[in-house]
Amino acid sequence: MINSSLLNSNLLLDCYKVGIFPMANSRENKEIFFVDPDERGIIPLDKLHISKSLKKFMKNMKYEVSFNKSFMQVIKNCAEPSLSRGETWISHDIERLYCELHHKGKAHSIEVWENENLVGGMYGMAIGGAFFGESMFSNKVNASKVALVKLVGQLNNKNFILLDTQFMTKHLQTMGGIEISRGNYQDLLNIALNISTEFI
Repeated sequence: MINSSLLNSNLLLDCYKVGIFPMANSRENKEIFFVDPDERGIIPLDKLHISKSLKKFMKNMKYEVSFNKSFMQVIKNCAEPSLSRGETWISHDIERLYCELHHKGKAHSIEVWENENLVGGMYGMAIGGAFFGESMFSNKVNASKVALVKLVGQLNNKNFILLDTQFMTKHLQTMGGIEISRGNYQDLLNIALNISTEFI
């Protein structure tokens, strides 16, 4: 663990480039630790699974989707505790660092709106041809799934090759998420970092 005051946005970028990512034990915690899982969650960008019910929902949905319209609002919603995850790992200092990276054009958000109200979304980091998904939230049915579908569409349009989900969950598995070994992840990451593209 390190004190969050010792970490800046440039060092955080370097951490992603070697395959590790930060977490905190609580919203107020001043210490940050770095994670390098033995098994890494990813969603292969050519194998996103969209169920028939989700396709039908999206065809008729009233949601609107945007990119980078309200990054701070998205990360604050992701930091809210929920029944499924309890205490957040997004400390105030982690939030500050990602907001700095957003201003540098490295961190991005996907927003889902209903009647101008933010009802879901996600955020993450883009470096080279890799997108590192950090967190998502949903206050209305299917809102986070819609955000993920739109994210994958954007990544494919921009020739990204890696969507890192860090850990695997049942929710991500239903969307096509898989686990790969640390070694396979590092190989894929190294290829992705040498691709020249932009998220937006």
